[in-house]
Order: sequence, then structure tokens, then C-alpha cells
Amino acid sequence: MGSIEAICSSECKGTKKTPFSHGKLVKGFGLEGDAHGGAWHRQVSLLDVADIETMRRNLPDLQFGAFAENVAVSGIDLGGLGLGSRLRLGSEAEIELTQRGKTCHSHCAIYHQTGDCIMPRRGVFAQVLVGGAVQVGDHVEVLEPVPPEMHQVAVLTVSDSCSSGEAMDTAGPNVAELVQSHLAARVYATEIVPDKGEVIAERLRHYADGPRLDLVLAVGGTGFAPRDVTPEAVRSVVDRLTPGLDEAMRAASLQITSHAMLSRAASGIRGKTLILSLPGSRRAADENLRAVLPALPHGLAKLRGDAAPCGPPRFPNQDEDDGRD
Repeated sequence: MGSIEAICSSECKGTKKTPFSHGKLVKGFGLEGDAHGGAWHRQVSLLDVADIETMRRNLPDLQFGAFAENVAVSGIDLGGLGLGSRLRLGSEAEIELTQRGKTCHSHCAIYHQTGDCIMPRRGVFAQVLVGGAVQVGDHVEVLEPVPPEMHQVAVLTVSDSCSSGEAMDTAGPNVAELVQSHLAARVYATEIVPDKGEVIAERLRHYADGPRLDLVLAVGGTGFAPRDVTPEAVRSVVDRLTPGLDEAMRAASLQITSHAMLSRAASGIRGKTLILSLPGSRRAADENLRAVLPALPHGLAKLRGDAAPCGPPRFPNQDEDDGRD
């Protein structure tokens, strides 16, 4: 059990926040009256008081709110909580963690004074699930911890007909179920967007750059139809292509249908996020994903910085000594 040490708010973004003795968390918005509140995934920001105290060694006059944090807490290991963890603040309010750290596009005053800022590295962001009054001294309780090592996945279904409600999305939910059961991953979000390249690219950038998910699965829009533009959207946002995954999926699907060679699916890496594109039909998406599932845990671990050597996988009936050093 932790406690709230400060509640801070500001009327304008890009400025320090002012500490108050109390406040109100509003469902789906954030801290009432705060400039960062709104219908998005970073409604409330949190910092551990221990991190703030570390900065006070060089800046003894540092006040709460200097890093634009909404809530400073003590007694809770924020670093040990993964996305999706739920916390209760005070007697009523509940929040869900949606992002760890952030990218600073312009350095704050604290950075210019010390050469460092803890919010990009140590800040935690959340959405408000249940609103309620909060005040300094209130308890903070972890209601549902999610291990930070659990892989976080978004499933983005790309379909004009599904996004307009003319058809039901069956591929996306099946893909989400597969990654939950076979990767032991948490599905951070499922979303349906139309076949518009700029919309697809924006959502891919969001999941990779905002919450910095491990894996984004773009389902649909990989064929020959004029509006099938998912491969182009993927290529426009990734830093490195991963052709082996696409080749493996096409090869596996070719064992079932010759139409598999018509897939233009392209996948790649943006930052530390793998973006994998799949066909839009439920059966084809299932076949393709199952083909690469065995290799994904190793690949995702590497993206997180795992330094273990990439030894060869052991296939069924393979002898103990396969002749390789």
C-alpha cells in the first residue's frame, strides 16, 4: 500500500504544474482542470517520489509538479508494473497504466539546468477508469498488477467494410485470441480502421511510439485490390524490414492454396516494436500467424535487449549433436 504525496495541475501544456492538496479524477478525462486531460491514453501522469528525491540532490528547491507530473506517489514500485496494471487512488478513483516513459520533443527547464529529466525515463501514464476525489495522504493500492515482462500487443484490423459496420470482423478477434494463448501476451488494444494509408500509418506509429508495444498485428489490406494499401503503410513507418517473417508466412500458406503467392504482406521493426501484417480473412490470418508464432518470443526478446546468443531452435527428432559448433 502506497500513498499520494502530491497532486499537481496546470492550465497549459509545456509548463510546470502547481501542487494542490486535493483534486478530482474524472473518468475518461484525467485530473479535473488539467491541460493534459482528454480523450486519449495519457490522461494522468505519475512519478515515484524516490525519483524526484534523486533529482533534489542537485536541485534542493525542486518543487512537486516541476516535471509536469499529476500525481507523486510513495510506497508503490511503479517500475514493477506493466501496462494494464490497475491502481486505486483514494477511496474511489481507479486508473489503468497505458504508457511507460515518453519521448520529449523539446527539453524542459529542468533538463537544461541538470542535463537530465526523469519523466521520459521514469514517468508512468494512465487512463481514468473510475472517477473520484483524491487528496494528499490518500492510499494508493495496486488492484491488478501486470508483470512488465509480459508482451504487449495491439491488433489493428484494416477493412473498409468492418470499419463502417457493414461486415463483422472475425479475423481480428481470432488473431487476438491466438497471441493471448500462444504468446502469453496481453492484448493492449484492438481497433478497426478503413483502408486508408495515412490512417493505418498513424495508428502504427501511435502504438510503436506512444505505449511502445512489443508487437502490432495489422490484419487485412495485403492483397491486389486497389484499396489494399497496408504494405505501403507498413513500409512508410518501419525502420527495418523483416522479410523472413513474410517469406515464412507465404511459404506455409502456399502449402494450402496457390493464392498465397498473391499476398503482398510486408512487416518490419519500428524502434523496439515489431509490426507484422496478416491477410484479412480469418482462416488466412490464422494460418499465417501460426507459421511464425514459434519464432516470435525470441524475436521480441531481442527487441527488448536480450543479449542471449541466438542458438538454433531444436526441431522434433533432431539429434543432440547436430554437427554445428
